Parts: sequence; C-alpha cells; structure tokens
Amino acid sequence: MYAMLRPAITLFVILTVMTGVFYPLAVTGFAQVAFPQKANGSIVTVNGNAVGSALIGQQFTAPGYFWGRPSATGPYPYNAAVSSGSNLGPLNPALSDAVKARIEALRAADPGNDNPVPVDLVTASGSGLDPDISLAAAYYQAGRIAMHRGHPVEQVRSLIGQHARHAWLGFLGEPRVNVLELNLALDASDAQAS
Repeated sequence: MYAMLRPAITLFVILTVMTGVFYPLAVTGFAQVAFPQKANGSIVTVNGNAVGSALIGQQFTAPGYFWGRPSATGPYPYNAAVSSGSNLGPLNPALSDAVKARIEALRAADPGNDNPVPVDLVTASGSGLDPDISLAAAYYQAGRIAMHRGHPVEQVRSLIGQHARHAWLGFLGEPRVNVLELNLALDASDAQAS
C-alpha cells in the first residue's frame, strides 16, 4: 500500500509547492518589476496621502462632485471584499424601484436638468466597483457641479474632455472618465483659482 501512496503523496507535495508557492511568487515578482503601480492597487495619492484607487469606485454624494455608478455591494457601497452585482433581473420590481429612486435622487439634486438620465448612473454593474462612468453620465452632471462650485458649465465640460479615456485601439471599450480622478481635478482647479 505504501508503495502506491508514496508517488501520489510526492506528486501532491511537489505540485503544491510549485503552484502554491513558486508560481505565485514568480507572478508577483514579475508584476512588481513590470507594473509596480498597478500591482499595488493603482493607489491615487494627494500630497502623500492615499485618497483611493483608480480601480475601485468610491461613493460621492456631495452635489459639487461627480457621482459614480451605483454599487450593489454590501453592507456598504464599493466594498471590494464582497464584489458583486445585485443579480436582479430586468423584470424584478426591486430593480425597477431602485432605478426609479436613483432617477428621483438625480432629479432632486439637479431640478433644472430634464435631459435623459444615462443608464450607468442608475444601474449597478456586475462587480459593483466600477470606478468609471460614461462620458454621457459625466456631461449629464456638469450643470449641477458648475452651479454648486460657482464655475461656468463650459469649464466643467472642458475638464471632462481633458480626463476622458477613449476606446482602446479605437474600438475596444467605451469612452469613459474615472470619477475619482475627475473629482480630484475639480478640487485642484478650485485650489488654483483661490
């Protein structure tokens, strides 16, 4: 019996060490050398202080900031430890109620804006962690932000254009903007003006 178990146990130990120790160390080492910023979470810093990650959304609710895509993670929004969507189908009344409530909140924050609300401002993604919104969602919010910050709306729209990311290779992905980076640019713009 031992003669039959010995090769199986030996192979198990060798494969465990190779795939559980050496391979993860090699991949981590390569990432640290080739892509250190991304390998460490794409942390965004301001004056030496970490303010967030370019890869994980944050909840902004103040009217003078761009709001991101809703998050369905629990127990609080943008919880990276439990990344998930709501799993509500299009016919589920709970999804319809949530979308209506989000539309009402956007309309209440910007009562003069009667443009159609972009879908990514009222529906959560599959991960619940999206750091980006569509350009349409950013431009939709420009008037509210300009009003609350005392800027001309053209200045806010220009800032959106400056931070826009276009489709990779011209056709992969959608044009978008990172909400955290855009909000930091708004704060920097205010700091320069004062």
